[in-house]
This record gives sequence, structure tokens and C-alpha cells, in this order.
Amino acid sequence: MRKLLLWSVLLTLAVPALSSSAFAQSPAPSNSDQVVLSPGDSVRIVVWRKPEMSGDFIVSKDNTVSHPLYRVVQVGGVPFSTAEVNIRNFLARFEQDPQFVAEPLVRIAVSGEVGKPQVFAVRPETSIAEAVAQAGGPTQNAKRDRITVLRKEANGRQRELFVNLVDPEHASASIRVHSGDQIVVDRRKSLFRDVLVPVFTVIGSVASIGLLIERATRGN
Repeated sequence: MRKLLLWSVLLTLAVPALSSSAFAQSPAPSNSDQVVLSPGDSVRIVVWRKPEMSGDFIVSKDNTVSHPLYRVVQVGGVPFSTAEVNIRNFLARFEQDPQFVAEPLVRIAVSGEVGKPQVFAVRPETSIAEAVAQAGGPTQNAKRDRITVLRKEANGRQRELFVNLVDPEHASASIRVHSGDQIVVDRRKSLFRDVLVPVFTVIGSVASIGLLIERATRGN
């Protein structure tokens, strides 16, 4: 009985220590290693107690920060973890151990049947569905089961992806945005609007022309 009690105490003390040790040796992978900003994207820098050095800054054509203060810091064209090192080295010129947070923001465009079609910057972990929601969400006429995403590949070619917003269990629902994505929400087809209305319009036009011809004939 005493041995069982002793083992229970030892296990109770050992498990938290082992867990914390395992987490310390195997930190969770950071998404910043996989993000590479391009010109037109943005970087959000928040420096502790230095509001004049904080803000959202656009990445310029030469992959540096388009701001007079950070114009020598390269943040684009490299893994964002490298960009963070570059920012830290720059801030170290002003204080020994700079306390800051840097976050990548990628530029995307959402157009079509949404409340607020626009170009804006979002976090890389944003899904296509979340991006559409930030653009005001789909309208009543939106084709929600087939959202078109125009994405530029590394080789320069553009390909189309299709996202289903109706079924949250669909594999495409978890697709995340990429820098430069163009998200197009098409209009849902309607028998009345897309077929009957044009037909009635043509019939009305033909009838009007026939009436004019008939009046002209009577006048002669």
C-alpha cells in the first residue's frame, strides 16, 4: 500500500515536469516560416512604448518597408521569420533588447456579389470564407457553392480554385488566402431573371417595332 502511494506521488510530480520539458524541446511550428510577403502586401509592427515606430506598413517594390524609418529593412521575398530578424536588428540600433511584435498581412481582392467589394490586407491564416465575410458577405444573389479564386503560382501562371461556402465540411472550405488572390463571387442563375426577362424584353421590342410598322403602313 505504501509503495502504491509513493508511486502515485512520484507520477503526479513527474508528469507535469515531463510535459513542460517536452513542450520546451518541441515548440509548436510557426506559420511565419512559410509566409513570404510580396510587394503590395503589408507588415504590422508594434513596438513597445514607441507608437511612432508602430503601424501597418506596405512592402515596396524592392521588398523593403515603404516608410522613411524602415526603408532599409527587407521584409519581402524572404520567409517572415527572416523578416522578423531583420526588424529586430534594425530596432536594436535604438535599444538593446527591443520588445516588438511583427505580423504579416497579405493583399487580396474580393469582388462580385458581396456587400463591399474591395482590395484589403488580411492575415495569412484567413480562410476564403472569412475573406468573403470581411468584404460584407455574399449577397442574396450570390452563387455560394462555387466561389472562384484566381491565384498566381510561383511560375507566374494563374490557376482557378473553387470554394464551396454552402457546405462547411467540404474540403475547399478550409482553403487559406494567398498573396494576390482575386476572389470572385459570381451571381446565382435565375430562370426568371436570366431567361424569362430577356425573352420578354425581346418580345416586347419586336411587338413595339411591329406596332410602329403597322402605324406607318396605315398612315400611307
